Amino acid sequence: QVYLVESGGGLVQAGGSLRLSCRTSGINFSIARMGWYRQAPGKQRDLVAAISNDGSTNYTDSVKGRFTISRDNARATVYLQMNSLKLEDTGDYYCQTQWKSRTWWGRGTQVTVSS
Repeated sequence: QVYLVESGGGLVQAGGSLRLSCRTSGINFSIARMGWYRQAPGKQRDLVAAISNDGSTNYTDSVKGRFTISRDNARATVYLQMNSLKLEDTGDYYCQTQWKSRTWWGRGTQVTVSS
């Protein structure tokens, strides 16, 4: 069974930082492409950042220069460092991967940015 478990969310003031973690099991993490998605209240779930098995990354425009996705293959964990947080970064953050022809999601971690 595949498990993705997010942690690290919370309440932070605008301009602050948070580091999200997603611990995985049940997949060969070192070859998996991992993504972080965000779902703001009342909106669809959108890709924030992704990292391939070779370490290449891509980001949605709104977080470029502020967020950094990284991975630790030894710990089978993907991270999202979020700096200079803005009110519009508020939402539920989900870890995602595709494995054995299926898309897998974690339960999410909530991030609330206050003014």
